[in-house]
Amino acid sequence: MPSTGSQPSANDDTNIFNKWSRKFSVVTGLGITEEDRLRELETHQNNVCNRWKKELMNHSPAVTFMLKRLEQSGCPVAPKHLSCQPCGFDRSGGFVPSAGITILCQGKFWSKTHMEHTLVHELVHMYDQCMFQVDWNNLRHHACSEIRANSLSGDCKWTRELRRGFFSFTKQHQACVRRRAVLSVAANPACPDVATAEKAVNEVWDSCFPDTRPFDEIY
Repeated sequence: MPSTGSQPSANDDTNIFNKWSRKFSVVTGLGITEEDRLRELETHQNNVCNRWKKELMNHSPAVTFMLKRLEQSGCPVAPKHLSCQPCGFDRSGGFVPSAGITILCQGKFWSKTHMEHTLVHELVHMYDQCMFQVDWNNLRHHACSEIRANSLSGDCKWTRELRRGFFSFTKQHQACVRRRAVLSVAANPACPDVATAEKAVNEVWDSCFPDTRPFDEIY
């Protein structure tokens, strides 16, 4: 009995072979110049980043919640405001207040869940900027937003900390939030040293850590 479905053609097999041959060359560097390999790798990373971004913006409960709250607050976020780019620093993302965009560092995400946590983190910064007009050169302002973003985004879930090499059963979440907030504030050009960053985080901790807006509780 003849099949009613379409059969793979020789062209299909050739296209599949060429696709995987190209991927093999990009991964191994064989049969391709280093310049071409890096260009192909950057294109691949950008495609993955944008595909995951689209999926998260449409289907992630935490991301869609934040997008809805930002829109209701008068600061709608479109895909163009979340830019997948290569980054020259060892971070997965960053908010650029002067441009009103978040940079998603393509190639820095080990999973879509990691990207989801990063995206929610940066959306919390965007929410704070929208609602409270944060002065990012004011270390106390910056510290408060970092405390909230690290606490609410999923960045400090136990599994994330375990992957980073931090293992604790007592007050793990608070310790992670505090540590990561200090690191971020210390990287602020307006911050002279880590001790100053720690001081800023400590000064706002009691008021900012319990503040889960716009969530009802820690995500």
